Amino acid sequence: MFPIYLALAKQLEIEIPFAQAKRNLPEKPDLETFSEVHEWLDSMDQRVLVHQLRHLLQMTTLNDSESGLRSLIARHLRKSQKSNVDRDKIDFMLAQYFALEVPPKIYHKQIELSDVAQVMQPVLGDVDPDPLAWCAPLEQMIEALRGFRSLREILKTNFIEQGRKVKETAGGMFYDPAALVAFIRFNFLLRRTLIELMHADLIAIRAGLSQLQEAGARIIDCHHLGLSATEPLTKICALADEWKQPFQKEYTERSVSQAFDKLLGLRTDVEQALEKALAKSGESAPQPAGTLAGKTIPATKKPVAESVASNVNAKAKERPGTPAAGAPDSAVVLDFENCMEQIWEQLIATPPSRGRSMTTVKIGGARILLSSWEVTAFVSEDGPAAEDLRRAVVARVLVTAAMESAKETGNATSLERAMNMARAEVTRLQERVDVAKQAKDTEAAVNLGISTKRLLSALDEAEKL
Repeated sequence: MFPIYLALAKQLEIEIPFAQAKRNLPEKPDLETFSEVHEWLDSMDQRVLVHQLRHLLQMTTLNDSESGLRSLIARHLRKSQKSNVDRDKIDFMLAQYFALEVPPKIYHKQIELSDVAQVMQPVLGDVDPDPLAWCAPLEQMIEALRGFRSLREILKTNFIEQGRKVKETAGGMFYDPAALVAFIRFNFLLRRTLIELMHADLIAIRAGLSQLQEAGARIIDCHHLGLSATEPLTKICALADEWKQPFQKEYTERSVSQAFDKLLGLRTDVEQALEKALAKSGESAPQPAGTLAGKTIPATKKPVAESVASNVNAKAKERPGTPAAGAPDSAVVLDFENCMEQIWEQLIATPPSRGRSMTTVKIGGARILLSSWEVTAFVSEDGPAAEDLRRAVVARVLVTAAMESAKETGNATSLERAMNMARAEVTRLQERVDVAKQAKDTEAAVNLGISTKRLLSALDEAEKL
C-alpha cells in the first residue's frame, strides 16, 4: 500500500515525511519505521477524500494492481472505528475491484448476487449470496435500470441519492459481507447503465457533427450547452471527441446530473443545427435509422454509407502485417476486410435496439455482443486506439463465425485459419495494451484489455471443438 499512498501524496501535493532514500521500505522494517509509516498512513486517510482516491486509481497504472487494491480494501475494512469517509472509500474500492476482476463472459450480462460473491471471494471470503431484506430498495432500483432507454430518463430519477440513503441508514450493517455484495452489484450496474447511455448520446452527437461538416457548416448555436450562438464547429467537434466520463471528480446526484445535462444540451444543439442546415440546403431531414438510448439519431447520409466500403479497404491496406490481396493468404485478408465492412455497416445502419450503445452484430451464423467502447471505435472514433479495438472485434467475430460454421458443417478448415489469425492479433494487442499503460492512458488500456480478453475467451471456446 505504501506506493499507493506515496502516489496520492504526490498527486495532492502533500508533504511526504520520508526522505527519497527511505521510500523503498525493507521487507521487515524495524519497529520505529513501522510505527512512523502507519502513523503517516493514518494521517493520509484523514486527508484524502474518496473522489481523490478514485481519480488516482482510475487514471494511473496503480489501477492494474489487484494485490495493491485488495490490500487497500483490507486496511479500511480492518479499522475498528470507520468514519463516513472510510465507508465511502470502501464502497468505491469494492466496486472498482469488481469492475477490474469480473470475467469478460459475465461483464455485460444482468449480473446476479452470486456472480458478485464469486468475483469478490479473494476480498470478502465466502459470502452467502441470498438477498438481505433491508437491501430490497437496491434490488428495486436495479430492476428499474433494465427499462431505461435514455440518459434523460434515468436522470429524472434520484437513484444515486436513494442508494446513498440506503447506505447511510444501514449503519454498521453496511459492513455485513452480504450487504457489501449487494452494494457492489448496485453500484456497478448503475454506473454501467449511465456509461452505456452516455456513449449512446455521444455516438449520436458525433454522427450529427459529421453531417454538419459534410453540409459545410462552420458555426453552431450551443446555447443549450451554455456556450454562445456562434461557436466554431471545429471547437465543438473537439469538445465531443474529448468528452470524458464525469466520474473523476467528487460526484453526487447533482454533479452527475449537471455533467450529463451538458451532454444532453449539446445533443439538442447539434440536432437543431442539423435540421437548420438541411432546411437551408433544401434537403428533407433524414429519417431516423433507429433509436439509440430511447431517442432517434439521424440516419447516415447516402454518400457517407457508400464511402464505408472504400474507407474500410483503404484502412485495411494501411494495417501492418496484413498481406496484400492476391497473396497466398488472400482469402483470409478478404474475410477480414469483409467482416470489418459488415460490422461497420450494421452499426451505422442499425443503432442498438435496446437503446444502449452496446449492440449485437450478426456475421454468418454468429451473433456477437459489442461493448460500448467497441461500438464507438467503429462509429465515431479514429486513431490507433480505435483501430486496435476494431481489429480485436473483427478477430473475435471471425473466430466465432468460423466456430459456428464448423459446428454446422463439420469442416474446421476456416476455423483453424481464423484461430491462427486471432492468435497473431492477441500478441499484437497485448503489446498495444502495454503501450497504453506506459502512456498512462488508463481508459484505452482497460478497454483494449477487456476486448483482448474477450478475444482470448473466443479462442478458448474454439480450441475445445
